[in-house]
Amino acid sequence: MRAERRFEDDYSQTTLPPAVERYVPRDWIFPIVFAAFVGVLVWFGHSIQEFLLPGPNTVTVPSFIGIAQPDAVNDIVRMKLKAAIAGHAVSAQYPKGVVMNQEPQAGMHVRAGRQISLVISDGVRTILMPDVRFQSLRDAKLDLSHSRLELAKTTYMRSDDIPPEHVISQNPSPSVSVTEGTPVSLLVSKGGMTSMKLPSFAGMTIDEARGLAADEHIKLGQIVWTPLGPKGPPHGEVVHQKPEAGSTVGPYDVVSLDVSAGPQESGRIIHQTHVLAAVPPAEAGTNQPLRVRFSVSDETGSYDLFNGYAQPGQKFDFNVTTIGTSAVYFFVNDTLMGETKVGQEPKNAYAGVKPHPTSTP
Repeated sequence: MRAERRFEDDYSQTTLPPAVERYVPRDWIFPIVFAAFVGVLVWFGHSIQEFLLPGPNTVTVPSFIGIAQPDAVNDIVRMKLKAAIAGHAVSAQYPKGVVMNQEPQAGMHVRAGRQISLVISDGVRTILMPDVRFQSLRDAKLDLSHSRLELAKTTYMRSDDIPPEHVISQNPSPSVSVTEGTPVSLLVSKGGMTSMKLPSFAGMTIDEARGLAADEHIKLGQIVWTPLGPKGPPHGEVVHQKPEAGSTVGPYDVVSLDVSAGPQESGRIIHQTHVLAAVPPAEAGTNQPLRVRFSVSDETGSYDLFNGYAQPGQKFDFNVTTIGTSAVYFFVNDTLMGETKVGQEPKNAYAGVKPHPTSTP
């Protein structure tokens, strides 16, 4: 009885505000609160359903990867979505003009009108490996970067022939076909001996002089065959050198030799010619390097002024010294593009004249 009376007293003391009690009976409070709770629960469930399950205005994004760009764009438009090209990239996996990536990814649910961004493959670009031999390492890096090749490894070694920080050899070799991004290894000179004293080449045959120069790592420059008349030394004998014997030179300095043309030679005319030529322009849509060669032929033999790769339209400017009947030939990709006649050897004034008795035949 006491408990019941206490409950009745507590219930009688719980009162609502007068304004609420006037319009909302006390017995309706719980049903109203429960109805509000059910409404919130239904709204939350509907939101979860819309998030997890596609609605009538949503589209499931298919995969466009591997599809040609025009077909992918048409499919996107047909699905009432918007197509956008986000960029291009080189790819060895996907051919040129094919979709290689997309955003949003396949399987996602998006609303109509959503933008689909595509990345299009540029395929594999094949280029000719440039010739960077004998270039400075800095210039070689610039050429590789220009060709979109990667310098992967640089190895140094001593060289008496190639100046320091200049390329001795390369891998891949020049003129082979490579793709963009191909790693390239360079062998670079760290220099040779600092200096040396020149031996005397006078009195040697030209072959003996060349052999001694090779053994001593001496670089021979211009070899001038000089007519010294009927009393001159035998053909092929070195008569003078520059710098002189005993001079101290660096490892990359060159030594010039004057060599007797022989007692039967009247002399040859020395010609100095200015050669100016330009590599033909590139064909439409191409800008590949071309193999260029300038070759000289004169009384001393044949040799190349330049043999390597050049860009279309590149100009060459040479001052050429030749002896006797001579010509300069200009080749592009082994095709003769031009020929410059330099001079004609005169008649031998000593033809039929016997050498001086003191001369060796």
